[in-house]
Formats: sequence, C-alpha cells, structure tokens
Amino acid sequence: MSKHFKMKRGFNIRLKGAAQAVLEDAPAPKSVAVKPTDFPGLTPKLSVKADAQVKAGDALFFDKYNPEILFTSPVSGTVQAVVRGERRKVLEIVVEPDGKNEHCEFTKADPSKLSREEVRDQLLKSGLWPFIKQRPYGVLAKPADVPGNIVISAFDSAPLAPDYEFLFSKEKSALQTGIDAISKLTEGKVYLGLAPAQASGVFASLKNVETNTFSGPHPAGNVGVQISKVCPIGKTDLVWTLTPQALVFIGRLFETGKVDFSKTIALTGSEVKAPKYLKTIHGARIGDLVKEQTQGDVKERIISGNVLTGTKVEQDGYLGYFDQQLTVIPEGDDYEFMGWAAPGVDKFSASKTFFSKLLPKKEYVLNANLHGGERAFVVSGQYEKFLPMDILPVHLLKAILVNDIDKMEQLGIYEVVEEDLALCEYACTSKIKVQDILREGINSMIKELG
Repeated sequence: MSKHFKMKRGFNIRLKGAAQAVLEDAPAPKSVAVKPTDFPGLTPKLSVKADAQVKAGDALFFDKYNPEILFTSPVSGTVQAVVRGERRKVLEIVVEPDGKNEHCEFTKADPSKLSREEVRDQLLKSGLWPFIKQRPYGVLAKPADVPGNIVISAFDSAPLAPDYEFLFSKEKSALQTGIDAISKLTEGKVYLGLAPAQASGVFASLKNVETNTFSGPHPAGNVGVQISKVCPIGKTDLVWTLTPQALVFIGRLFETGKVDFSKTIALTGSEVKAPKYLKTIHGARIGDLVKEQTQGDVKERIISGNVLTGTKVEQDGYLGYFDQQLTVIPEGDDYEFMGWAAPGVDKFSASKTFFSKLLPKKEYVLNANLHGGERAFVVSGQYEKFLPMDILPVHLLKAILVNDIDKMEQLGIYEVVEEDLALCEYACTSKIKVQDILREGINSMIKELG
C-alpha cells in the first residue's frame, strides 16, 4: 500500500543555473573512461592493456575479490591508456571510440520468464552489475547475497538536480523491463520513491513495484532517507539500491541483447550560458561536454555531479560512473573585504545570518570558497536540522574519530553514506569534512566486521 512521508528537516540550496527543458546532442566524445575510483573499496584487476581493441560490453577490468564482477567498455574502440596514480593505483581506463558502435552480444529475453541465476549472470557478464549498490556501507553489491528489499529513488532533490520525468519520459519500456529484471534478485519488495508531482508521470505507471511518495526539502530524494522510512536497516539487514538510469541500461540489455550506455545528463550551474540537457555516452570526456558552453569570464570549478557530493574535475577528466549532471560554478579563489561578515542581499546561508532569509524564492550565484578554516568540533545541535533520520550525526562522527566500533553501531552508521550527511557538511560552522570522516568510519566497519 502506497504511503506518503513528509520531511520537515532538510534544506534546499537555491542555486542559479537549473537546466531548462531543452535537449541537445552533445558532440561525440573523443574519449571515454571508466574509473575504479568511483567505487569505494574496489581493488581493480585489468582485463586489457593499452592499444587493445574492444567492443561495447567487453571487460576492461574486474573486482579482485569478486572476479565475476566485470566493468565493461561503454563504446567500441581502442584502449588509449591505463592511467595510474601513486603506487601504480589504477585511476582510469580510457577508450578512444572508433565510431563503429560495435557491441558484444548477450541474451535477449523477457526477464520475468528467467530465473534469478539467469538474470544475475546476464548482469554480471554485461558489466551492469556495478550499478547495484548495497546498504549498509554504499559499496558494490555481492552477487552471492540476496537482499531483503531493493529501493530506488525516482527523483533527485539535490541542488540543480535533473528532472527525472524529463530524462526518462521516453524510456518507460526499458524502465519496466529493468524493474522486472531486478525484482528477480530479491525475495522481498522493490520500493520506488516518488515526489508528489510525479503522480501522473512515467514512474507512477510502473508495475511490479511498491510506490511511496516523499515531500519536503533535500535530502528527501536521497535513497538512504527513503530506506529509513520504508525498510530501516539494522546490523543484519541488507538492502540494494539502483538509480533510474541503471534500470534503463538493464532494460535495454534484456530488450536488445546489447549494452547501450547512451544517457542524458543535465548541464547546470551559474557559469553555464544556457543550462540544458545533453545526450551523450556513459563516461564521456568533460571537455567535450562543456566546450563553448560556459561563460568563461571567471575561473570555473567543474563538478561531475552536484555541488554537495560531486567530484571536482578538469576538462581532461571524465563523467562519473553514477553521475547524471555536470555543474559549473565560480571557483571563488578571490578575496572579499570583510568576507562572511559583510552584510548583503546577494549572500546565501543555511542560517539566518544574511538578508537572503527574507527572499525565499531568490536564486544565488555561489562559489566554492570555504569562507574560513576548520574550527573546534562541538555538539551544537546544528546538524540535526538537516538530517530527517533518527540518528545523532555529531555523536556518530565523534565515535568514528576515536574508532569506537560499538558506538558507531549504536549511533546508526549502518543507515548512512556520504550523501546523507552532505548537507551537514555544507552547513557546518566548524568546516568539518563530514563526508570524508563518514567514509573512514565505514571503511573501519568493513575491515573489522566484513
């Protein structure tokens, strides 16, 4: 039975530069890349070398500890480079497209008529399994596990987030096929979280799912927040999550027998001339997406993802594995007289510090300036205003800092990943790196308890 959950805690950052309902074809990328660094805790082992010829769907690397999990090429072409970092850590596998669009052949079938093992094997061989994450910890799901439930958020409430109804309005068939496939992977339910405005949209008509609606400020669209309401996680619970884009990729695989990694992203931010949607390919080169699209009158920060959880990238970088948007904002490396202490209606804050509190609909041009350095980390009750979950975030973070495993368990580390506490980091007057600390705690839990 469908339920409605109204979130009272949270906060919407009113940024200028939301994508308009305009869709264009991005230039064909000169190169694409798959980045092992997009997967926390992954130890990659290469399946190819530089100059190797690959088709779309050919394996580029695999998980050392779960070798059946393959990461495949989004395009056909030549492996241009294997980029390594310190201690020869693999950072990127770069493929130069050949324009032929050749694909590996997989089984074309109705997933509702297949067994769980057949669906799982198809996802593993095609390289689509890495789109499935597990909670707790927000890491790759293990093929041998059977989750209690699968939860999908059909909307994104992050700053300048794309409109999923616009993105997937023509993908209903692939979405339904994807739902039919992943429903085979669990003995429980597939939950789909909707915003109230989606009541008559493409997601509301999907079958074989249990839908619930969520309203309120960000992070209402976070899958972790939705899990906490419909199927809370304990120490022994296991929930898998996917994005709607992953459902589309999976649906296309079963409908055509091929991996089709074409996708639509939102190009957003105050430094974009005309924010819009771009049709491109998974893992596309950033420079090909933003060329001649930005203002160019200030130093820019390009973010793969949103401003809260995205990754800073350069023009020679690549779109993140799970990212559905690019954001371009001012870098903010200039200095302002009086800094944060100067009054003004053009300043924005999560507190009532500035006059912006009196202008609830005004959009702002914000930069990446921290406006100060790290300070004492005290229990102030500030974080709780931004997290609609029944945990004490400051106490949890302090337990992580002293590596108290028992306290971490008691304070709810199983329920959260970085994106759930990202607003806390944004609003933090102490400038604490909340997301980094939380990931350190998660890594400690995995190391100690598996």
